[in-house]
Order: sequence, then C-alpha cells, then structure tokens
Amino acid sequence: MEQRDGEMIKNQWYGILDSKELKKKKLYGVTRMGEKLVLWRDENNDICCIADKCCHRGASLSIGSFADNGHNSIACPFHGFEYEKSGRVSRIPANGSNTPVPDRYRVNAYRAKEAYGFIWLWYGDYTKAELPEIPFFDELKEGYSYFGFHEHWPVHYTRAIENQLDVVHLPFVHANSIGRGNNKLVNGPVVKWEGNLMTFYVDNEVDDGKTVPLKPSEVEQKKNYRDLFHLQFQMPNLWQNIISDDMRIVAVFAPVDEENTCIYIGSYQRFANIPILRYFINRLSNIGNKYILHQDRRVVVTQRPVRSELSMGEKLIQGDLPIIEYRKRRNSLL
Repeated sequence: MEQRDGEMIKNQWYGILDSKELKKKKLYGVTRMGEKLVLWRDENNDICCIADKCCHRGASLSIGSFADNGHNSIACPFHGFEYEKSGRVSRIPANGSNTPVPDRYRVNAYRAKEAYGFIWLWYGDYTKAELPEIPFFDELKEGYSYFGFHEHWPVHYTRAIENQLDVVHLPFVHANSIGRGNNKLVNGPVVKWEGNLMTFYVDNEVDDGKTVPLKPSEVEQKKNYRDLFHLQFQMPNLWQNIISDDMRIVAVFAPVDEENTCIYIGSYQRFANIPILRYFINRLSNIGNKYILHQDRRVVVTQRPVRSELSMGEKLIQGDLPIIEYRKRRNSLL
C-alpha cells in the first residue's frame, strides 16, 4: 500500500468499514491506509478487495460494473478490462476473448473478512496461508445487539485513538456530560497488558488541595483496582468503554491516510430484547455518543502535529500513562 513506510503496524487486522456500508451487488470505493480500494461481495457473500486503479490507464474500478452474474469479477468502466478478486486481469476486450492475458496485467489484492458487524482488512503479508483470528473483544462476540454510526476526522488515526486513552481531559472537554463532578485529580492510572490488549483502570477524584495523585503502584496496593471503572484498547485500532456487563461502547479507528480517520462508534447492549425497545435505546445511545464525540473532535482536530509519535517534544504527565503505553507498544510493533 502507499502509506508511508513506518506509518502502519503490519500483519494486523484493521477494522475499516461498517458491514452495512458494503451492499450486495454494489461496488464500494473507499480510501484506507492511504490507498484507494474497491470492495464488493461475491456470490458466496465473501468480501473481495483490490486496488481501485486499473493497471491499463489508471481509471477507478469502483465506478465500473460486475463482469459476471456471480459477482466474482469486475470490469473497468474505461476499456472493459475484467479483474478477478485476485487482482488479475482475466480478459482484455480489445484483444479478443481468445487472446491469453499476460500475468503482468494485475493490481494488488487484499484479504478482507466480515465479522462482528465490521469489515476487516489484513494489512501486511498477503501471501500467508493462514491468518490469525480477528482480535475482537471475546465477550461481545455473541449475545449483544449492535447499532452505530461513523464520521470523518481530519487527523491521523493515532490522534483519534489517543483521545480515547486520555483519562485527564474528561472534566475539561466533557464538563457537562461524562466529565461532570470536577474529578480533576488523576490517581494512577493502572495499565495492564494481555498480549496486545490494554486494560486501563481509572480513579479520578475531586482535588481537595491536601493530597497528591497516587502512583499506579499505590493504586494497586491501596485499592482493589480491578473494581475501578476501566476501558480497553486492542491493537491496532479497536477500543471499548465498559459501561456495564450489559452495555459497551466500541470504537473502530479506520486509517484513511496520513491526515484523516474514519471513526466508527457502536453501542452494544443485551438488556433490551424487545425489538421496538431495543431500537429506541440504540437511537438514544447514538445521540449521546455523537454529542460526546463532537466535544472531543472540537479539540483533537487542533492538535499538532496531526500524527503522534513515541517522542515528539510533549511534556507528558503521570495521568498520560495509557497514551505512553500505547505509543510504546505501537512503536515496538512497527
């Protein structure tokens, strides 16, 4: 892909789309990881993904059409070159059906899957025979209903992710929503890793002017930190807010290019089983999530540089530990 070397963690599953965006019998053009891609569903409903640029004259394949009834190949709108889901050109109309097509006529093809309400793209070694499982949160794999929305932010995906790892900003950015209570003093936070899954435990409180924040080790010693409010981040681009056992908020930060991200926010709940009740709960949850997200957006889009790095001259504090840990892990995986 055309994303600058060192920009993306390779050999990872990235959530890139909501499953509902990819309709049957439709070609879908989208930019992800700095490259224009075209996706579609074949006759078995499997996800196909190739570069959205004809190898002949560079036209966009996503404005083309299907070349067969089974939707296993697509045709360029400019000169009719037909592409299999492997990225190989199978037919050049101008050369006639009896003329073999040299193997050099092809574009990159990418492995993609549908799971847990999202489309996932494997970024890295596309020749591997077996790929690892998609790293979704185990407890959400069944039993929850899902309803969500997405929006564009003009920031690198690392900035959008770090906003959701930031436990210091709540009483300032969200003073009239989830930051109510003026809990400005940040104890810890405690960060734990299990593989590439980070869990961070939050213990913010009102500053009484008499105490200093507890260090992470002190939080672990003096409190049962596992009972604290906690959130999780799964590398490379998946986050969840554990509101309760029956309700979660999940975010997928889909990298568009070096300066843009598409954020997918989904509400997962399992306490309302009546369809009409579930519908209204999901709708209300979306309204609240959008309001909170827009409070974040107002500030995050002003951050410079647009992309975060392991070290870039910032004066970080103890409360930034989840961000520091994320940067270290990301740097080690690059």
